[in-house]
Amino acid sequence: MLLLDIGLVVAGLALLIAGGEALVRGASTLAVRVGISPLVIGLVVVSAATSAPELAVTVGAVLEGEPGLAIGNVIGSNIANILLVLGLSAVLSPLVIQRQVVRFDIPVMLGISVLLVVVSLDGVLSLWDGVLLLAGLVLHAVMSIVVGRKESQEATTVASEMPLNSKPVRLWLAIILVIAGVGLLVVGAQALVTGAVNIATDLGVSSLVIGLTVVAIGTSLPELATSIVALRRGERDMAVGNIVGSNIFNIGLVLGLPAILFAEGIPIPDAAIALDLPLMLAAAVALLPIAFTGFIIARWEGSLFVALHIAYLLYLVLGSTEHDAASGFTTIMLWFVLPLVAATLIAVTAYEIALYGRRTLQSKKNSGGRSS
Repeated sequence: MLLLDIGLVVAGLALLIAGGEALVRGASTLAVRVGISPLVIGLVVVSAATSAPELAVTVGAVLEGEPGLAIGNVIGSNIANILLVLGLSAVLSPLVIQRQVVRFDIPVMLGISVLLVVVSLDGVLSLWDGVLLLAGLVLHAVMSIVVGRKESQEATTVASEMPLNSKPVRLWLAIILVIAGVGLLVVGAQALVTGAVNIATDLGVSSLVIGLTVVAIGTSLPELATSIVALRRGERDMAVGNIVGSNIFNIGLVLGLPAILFAEGIPIPDAAIALDLPLMLAAAVALLPIAFTGFIIARWEGSLFVALHIAYLLYLVLGSTEHDAASGFTTIMLWFVLPLVAATLIAVTAYEIALYGRRTLQSKKNSGGRSS
C-alpha cells in the first residue's frame, strides 16, 4: 500500500504541474488578448494561476477532513516560495526588483501575512476571517490593475507581454487550456491529498508536517518553473513579482475562500500557531530589508535563503520522527544559526542604507556642481 500511496503522490504532483502549466499559458494568453499590462500579468494573472494547485489541494484537504494538511500546504508553500524558489532563482541569477514591487506589493504581502497570524490566534479560520483575507487580496488586485493601466502605455507588442517563453496561442485554444488546466488540478489535488494522508497515517507523521514539506514543495513547483522561465527570458523582476503575488493569493484566496465556503471554519493546529505561522511571517520580513536596500537579491542572499529552508525541513523531519538529534538541532538553530542570520540581515541593511545615503549625497553634490 505504501508504494501505491507514493505513486498517488507522484502522479498528483505531475498532474498539478501539467495543470498549472496549461492554466498559466491559457490565462496569460487571455490576459494579453484583452490588453492587460505585463505588471498585472505577472503580479495578478500568473500569480493566481500558479496558486491554483494550492487552492485545489486546500479545498480537497478540507473536504477530506484534513485541516492540518490544508493549513500546512499554504504556510509551507509561502515559506518555500520565499526561501526556496526565490533563493534558487537568486543563486541562478541575482534578482533585480522593480520599485513598484518593493514599495507596494512586498508591504502588502507582509501586511496580509500579519493579518493571517492575527486571525489565527483563536485556533480557527472563521467565515469573517476568510472575508477579511479575501478582501485584502481583492484590494491588492484592484490596486495592481490601476497601476497596470498606467504601465500599459509602455507595452509595445503582444510578444513582449507574454510572461512565459512561449508563443501566444489562439483564443479558443487558450480557453481549452484554462478548462483543461483546472480539470488536471482538481484530479491531481485529489490524488496528492489521498496519497499524502495515507503516507502520514502509515508513518505516524501528522498531516500538518506532510503539508508543510512534501505537499508544500510540490505545489510550489509551478512558481519555481515560472521563475526559472522568467530568468531565462531575462525578466528577473517578474520572477520576484510572481512569488510575491502568489504568496498574497495563497493567503487571500487559498485560505480565505475555503473559510467562507465552509462556514464552520477551518481549525488551525496549535503547532502551526506556535511555530510555522511565525516562521512564515519571519520569511516575509527577511525579504523586506533585502529588497528595500539595494533593489537586488544577490547570490549569497539566495544561498542563505535556501540554507534556511533546508534547516527548516530538517527540523520538521527530526521533530516529527522524534529523532535523538532533534533537541540538539533545535538548540543550535535557536541559539546560534537564527541569531547569526538576524545579525547578518541587520548589518547588511545598515550597510546598504548608509551606502544609499552616500550615493544620494554625492548625486546632489554632482547636480549642484553642474548647475553652478
